[in-house]
Amino acid sequence: MSLNTAHLNGGVLIHAGEQILLFSEHVSIEWSGQNMGAFKGTKSGRIYLTTHRLVFNSKSPNDEMQSFSFPFITLSEVEIEQPIFGANYIKGKVRAQPNGNWTGEAKFKLTFKHGGAIEFGQAMLKVAHLVARGGFREAPPPYMPPQSQYYAAPPPAYAPPPQGYYGWTPPYQTFPDQPPQNGVFMTDAPPPYPGLPPQGYQGGQMPPQGYPPQQGVPGSAGLSRGQLLRLAAAARSAGPAARVSPERGAVCRPAGLSESTAARLSADAGLSARVYGTCW
Repeated sequence: MSLNTAHLNGGVLIHAGEQILLFSEHVSIEWSGQNMGAFKGTKSGRIYLTTHRLVFNSKSPNDEMQSFSFPFITLSEVEIEQPIFGANYIKGKVRAQPNGNWTGEAKFKLTFKHGGAIEFGQAMLKVAHLVARGGFREAPPPYMPPQSQYYAAPPPAYAPPPQGYYGWTPPYQTFPDQPPQNGVFMTDAPPPYPGLPPQGYQGGQMPPQGYPPQQGVPGSAGLSRGQLLRLAAAARSAGPAARVSPERGAVCRPAGLSESTAARLSADAGLSARVYGTCW
């Protein structure tokens, strides 16, 4: 869906509120249907299944494809293959996101060198099914580089709840490893496409029809994605030191930013004009 938009400093770059469900160090990916140099040849790397997408990161710093992002709403024709000879693999088709550094469609073949293709593929299809139940199938918006600063992701981003999601538990026993703690980075921007619904809905129940899966993020005090984006834009206008506080629904006030300015920024984002003295 987007090319070279999901990596940073040798690790993976995810959105605020996005969680990594499964991770594997030992995969390879091959492409067909694209003539760009970045899609040529077999690429070895890591694969991440998140609440919103599949992400591939290359292990070679010289590869033209350093990362590739597959939001579930851009995938089709996904199948798990079990050949008589050779390793099992997942195949499918993905369509490009506008401004995603490539165009059109491409077919992929994802091979698991140390096993686990069946379990990973089933988990991937299960998450995609849960996401589709929300009823949101629109194409993703044009890709926009994150405007906020990057930071090391907190543990919930790569240590999902052991009880699983809505009556389903990912196959942690097959993929017990977690990404290195210094290899997961996050931005303040929420995902621009649907994913697993907020964790407030449990017990196997999905949100009511019409509830956008990406509308809120954990700890966002019920803010919509539009509110979060406006809040982030307001913080950016205050300068590089300002931060969004989604838990509080406001712009927190760094040194040098007056209370009146912070209050105005919160109000501009369409939120109550709450001001906090420090950033988290």
